[in-house]
Amino acid sequence: MNRPSRISLSLPILAAFAIICGCVSRGSESGFSSIPPEGWAYGDTLSFTVSRADSLTPATLSVAVRNNNDYPYSNLWLEVSYNDGRSNRCDTVNIRLADVYGRWTGKGFGPEYQSEAIVAKNLTPPNGSLINVRHIMRTDTLTGIEHAGITLSAQSK
Repeated sequence: MNRPSRISLSLPILAAFAIICGCVSRGSESGFSSIPPEGWAYGDTLSFTVSRADSLTPATLSVAVRNNNDYPYSNLWLEVSYNDGRSNRCDTVNIRLADVYGRWTGKGFGPEYQSEAIVAKNLTPPNGSLINVRHIMRTDTLTGIEHAGITLSAQSK
């Protein structure tokens, strides 16, 4: 039996790199966590700490995954828990990774594809709060997912 584990990452760690490489736009913060090569165990929760310069500006929360050709399914179900600025929330997200013909729908080239989905809009998560992501597929350990993460994008007023 796998023991639940928690992988924690602060958003600003990767935000500067993400902006430089053009992965996210200014006013956005993102964080990704690597999934071990042996797979993403059902009980493993990825945790991201919110640290925004302007915590009063509403933001859009998105979740993203990077998969390779070893991923055996066409979609991925995730549970995302977060504080929206008023209360704690827990949402279920289905990310479509392949079309009906088995072609990967994510962006990328080579052996890795990135797909994302919006979780919620108009959030004002407090600094220091956690955003937790875990897979809720009906298998103990998922293979073929290399990274999972979140993006908080500032919304224009």
